[in-house]
Amino acid sequence: MHKCIRCYVSGRVQGVFFRAATREKAVAWHLSGWARNLPDGRVEVLACGEAGAVDRLQDWLQIGPPHAQVVAVDCSEVALQALADFSTG
Repeated sequence: MHKCIRCYVSGRVQGVFFRAATREKAVAWHLSGWARNLPDGRVEVLACGEAGAVDRLQDWLQIGPPHAQVVAVDCSEVALQALADFSTG
C-alpha cells in the first residue's frame, strides 16, 4: 500500500541541513517527494511511497538531523502523487 503525506516541521530546522538529511532518508527508503524551506522558518515535506517507509520518515521528522531542534511536526495524508525522485528546493 502506498501513501503520501505533507508535513510542516517547526523549530530550528533551517540552516542545519534538515532538507539534505530528509532527502538522504527518503532516498534510502525509496520515497519520492521534496523538502523545502518556508519563509516563516518551517520546512515543508512531501513524501510518497510504501506506507511503512512513509511512516518511518514521519517518525524521523520528529527528531531530524543532529543540529536540528524540532518543536512540532504537523502531518496530513494527501492524494497520491507520481513523482520521480526526492528533491530539495
